[in-house]
Amino acid sequence: MKRIAIFLVIVLLTASIGFGEQINRYGSTAASFLEIGMGSAPSAMGEAYVAVTGDLSSVYWNPASVAYLKKSSFSLMYQPWLVDINTIFASGAVVMPGVGTFVVSLTQVGYGEMQVTTLANQDGTGEFFTANDFAVGLSYARKIANWFSFGATAKMINSQIWHESASAFAVDLGVIVKTQFFSPTGEKGNGLDIGMSISNYGSRMQYDGIDLIQPIDISIDETGNYGDVIGQYRTQAWELPLMFRIGLSYKPIQTSFSSLTLAADALHPNNNSESINVGAEYALKISNAGKFFVRGGYKALYMDETEFGLTAGGGIELFARGNRSVKVDYAFKEAGILGRTHAYTIGLTF
Repeated sequence: MKRIAIFLVIVLLTASIGFGEQINRYGSTAASFLEIGMGSAPSAMGEAYVAVTGDLSSVYWNPASVAYLKKSSFSLMYQPWLVDINTIFASGAVVMPGVGTFVVSLTQVGYGEMQVTTLANQDGTGEFFTANDFAVGLSYARKIANWFSFGATAKMINSQIWHESASAFAVDLGVIVKTQFFSPTGEKGNGLDIGMSISNYGSRMQYDGIDLIQPIDISIDETGNYGDVIGQYRTQAWELPLMFRIGLSYKPIQTSFSSLTLAADALHPNNNSESINVGAEYALKISNAGKFFVRGGYKALYMDETEFGLTAGGGIELFARGNRSVKVDYAFKEAGILGRTHAYTIGLTF
């Protein structure tokens, strides 16, 4: 088991070195909705979540994190994004002791209804069209040892614009290592946690559809030929937004009534410059009734050009009978000239 753990860590570190040799390629990937952070708790913590465990939405940041879930759960996030774009992220986890944790997730982004325009009708033809993106994922995570877990997500991705669509297949891979560094007890699990993940490693996306089929006159200066030859435009295939993350999380305060979590992530995407996210969460337990959370962070430190910045939020978890609980979280992010975005999440544990 230790050999498997060491091998996975080496693979992820080797991949990060390879990515470091690339230059920034702004706007060179498809399916940009995959870069929208999911989950209110991670969003409020500046999206520094690759090494944080205990929350179902962490499967988006690092599939290995859900290996530390103790109970089966369900989570639903609604996030009104920029310029009337709406985002939904739903996930459900089943914890099977001795086997691992299975998670099914769905990401859906709707761009609303837009008016059809042409060169001849620049004010609109009277028709309307819609655009939607979605990804369906199946994740599996397991603890090889109490201090090490790995996880993987396989997902199908689809993007649709009016009559055109494109599909791709991708995987996410991740590991979490719990160390005894700075541990007040000297035991692993109470010290510094290290997380690494690779997201959206997969095939390219190429749009196709009936609107790309157009009549073409292959020789407009010659009469008597076939003037309406059926032709089809071939769009270019684009890579997915590949992301490598490595992060740390630590709890300097751990008592039976409260805890403080500090986290930091370093990111290397294939379509932008490197950046760092930082965040913190303070949790206060209210007797046997529930927990109260306050979170804050900063997104995209040291990025060459960014509109992101401060993040904040909070939440409450209410305990119920039978070890069940209901959790509600909220987050907002600064987006510069584009304003602020908000995220609302409700979760059930059973």
